[in-house]
Amino acid sequence: MSAESYMRKALAQAKLSAREDEVPVGAVVVKDGVVIARAHNTRNRSHDATEHAEISAIRRACKKLGDWRLAGCELYVTLEPCVMCLGACYNARLSAVYFGAFDLSGKGCVQLAESVGRTLNHELTLSGGILEKECSRLLTEYFQSKRQ
Repeated sequence: MSAESYMRKALAQAKLSAREDEVPVGAVVVKDGVVIARAHNTRNRSHDATEHAEISAIRRACKKLGDWRLAGCELYVTLEPCVMCLGACYNARLSAVYFGAFDLSGKGCVQLAESVGRTLNHELTLSGGILEKECSRLLTEYFQSKRQ
């Protein structure tokens, strides 16, 4: 499968978030070409600040593999990860993170990655802009609906 195919699966998760009146972010974890975990934001419903799509997907992947180390796994997420989620990606030893929309509200994870990686002694490939327009549009439409 292509990166776009995996991102479409993450987008399907993000749409679930939007239907549940959560910020529409979705994520999937892939190992050896197979999606082993999927999740979407559930922060409002769960009343848990850590229930970001990335964290939930990482938790599910760890449970499925029976290990906290996700070496050889890739995360596809519709929005550039925040610093909390970036830290979880490093700590889980993910091989790569691919995201759709860039987070324009802050500095974003790409700028933080180099210093975080040195601190946690792990290299993580980060790449953004996969289906960026589709991922951005979903977020824009959600926040516009909230302003009306």
